[in-house]
Amino acid sequence: MNLNEIGAKAKKASYLMAGLGISSKNEGLMAVCDALTDEKNIDRMLLANDTDIKNAVAANMKESLVDRLRLTKDRIHGMAEGIRQIISLDDPVGEVINMKPRPNGLLIGKKRVPLGVIGIIYESRPNVTADAFGLCFKTGNSVILRGGSDAINSNKAIVSIIRETLSSKGLPEDSILLIEDTSRETVTRFMKLDEYVDVLIPRGGAGLIKSVVNNATIPVIETGTGNCHIYVDESADIDMAVRIIENAKTQRLGVCNACESLVIHSSILEQVLPLIEENLKSHGVELRMDERALFVCPDNASATEEDYSTEYLDAIISVKTVDSIDEAVEHINRNNTGHSESIITNDYNNSRYFLDKIDAAAVYVNASTRFTDGFEFGFGAEIGISTSKLHARGPMGLEALTTIKYVIYGDGQIRE
Repeated sequence: MNLNEIGAKAKKASYLMAGLGISSKNEGLMAVCDALTDEKNIDRMLLANDTDIKNAVAANMKESLVDRLRLTKDRIHGMAEGIRQIISLDDPVGEVINMKPRPNGLLIGKKRVPLGVIGIIYESRPNVTADAFGLCFKTGNSVILRGGSDAINSNKAIVSIIRETLSSKGLPEDSILLIEDTSRETVTRFMKLDEYVDVLIPRGGAGLIKSVVNNATIPVIETGTGNCHIYVDESADIDMAVRIIENAKTQRLGVCNACESLVIHSSILEQVLPLIEENLKSHGVELRMDERALFVCPDNASATEEDYSTEYLDAIISVKTVDSIDEAVEHINRNNTGHSESIITNDYNNSRYFLDKIDAAAVYVNASTRFTDGFEFGFGAEIGISTSKLHARGPMGLEALTTIKYVIYGDGQIRE
């Protein structure tokens, strides 16, 4: 199918989806869960993914990005579990908000409705395919997916299984469509398919997101780029700081909520930095430090200004020394991407100050940035983590995939 055919099919399916009741949507989602965890289909997905992994390794892809691409039985079951969580959540579609009478007798309210056709452009992670479908289907939207060339075989297998399942249940299989042509020319044309697509969501690195924002004629919700910081305050519990930083940086390197930059108060630097260094180096992480940090731990690389604003998605982290929480906040706000920031502190006033002053979608006190995730926030799967301030911000669950329309009840009113 060419792009216009895909768009037309998705638009037609969106009208059918908008009329589906909650029971039909949940039954369809449960059938997809069962299909994804069927042993034959698991083998089918793993076989396709193996081809993608071999191609990625042959192309010398970074191991952290290969990990994002890899499917395992556990990750496939995790995809299904994310959809099961979505099934358990309330359906926001149809909710009527703030129904109020006007002096002229009109009764005016706002009703949640699907966005319509959602386009998603994403890289590497094939689990996004199932996550996006689940959230869009539950909210009565159809979705057009354009994954990266590195995951094309995995994505084709997942989409085929979902479409076959929907068709067998008499549900609109065109509620999920995959653009199989991964050329740059096709994705550029997809960004301009505003005749059919209501909103475009890019998920990936800074280059992808910038390209979509600059080239799309469809409204865009920015997601994903994560230069996430952890600030170790002068009152921090040192053991807690080391443990949280280890988790935030090393649990998974190639994800947008991983910590990429440390900010440490100078009064605690000599106590905490050698322990952080020892811990991170045991995981193979390279530390890039400013001069004061290097004085304490000299066997490391020097940081440049560029390091402080870089999302590495790799075993690298920057270290900045500050003399006050004000300096920490200023440094973080200047270099962050509006994603997730954390403070480690035992000072209540500093925790409140950090929460109030940091400009980001998710701000933590004494916790890892790795929790910025729809699954962890109780949304089931997520469509992405929005770093925008309009329409949606942070992990985007069901409500973020709806809009409103006004519904007005009258009894013969005319405007004078």
